[in-house]
Amino acid sequence: MALLRTARLPEVDVAITDKVYLKNHRQIASQLEVSIPKGAFKGATMEVLYSGEGMAKLDDATRDRLLDFAEDFLDCADPDDLYTGYPERQFVRYLLDLRAQGLGPDAIVDVMSDEYMLYAYPGDVRSFLDGAIRTLEAVEALADVEGDAEMARRAAEARGALEG
Repeated sequence: MALLRTARLPEVDVAITDKVYLKNHRQIASQLEVSIPKGAFKGATMEVLYSGEGMAKLDDATRDRLLDFAEDFLDCADPDDLYTGYPERQFVRYLLDLRAQGLGPDAIVDVMSDEYMLYAYPGDVRSFLDGAIRTLEAVEALADVEGDAEMARRAAEARGALEG
């Protein structure tokens, strides 16, 4: 599990973040009095959450969860990183950590909903995790071919954590 948190992620397909939505989107947009996309990682949504614009208008529970989301995924050292994939990479790490803790796709969706008011379909999470496992299998096989026993071991360990 520690490997998943500390490893530099390869250029992973972060398409899962295109399938992550704000729970209660209409209510949030109405309270903020601004039109924002439903997708949590859409530029306009991230801009509103990153800037904190209008957050005082939200009810306490919604504000707390959205501020947690902004702090955990949008708080980059360089504000320009907000649009270079940083939030998406942080979120991918978060999903992989939840899986390494033994949570299945349904439980992962429940946790991200409780923690950040985000929603995704469990099937999309399952597909993402399956793709991550297949990528680690490929890394392991390539490391074996290259004779890099340490990398093969690390990839196998990370794959094992995801497979449960």
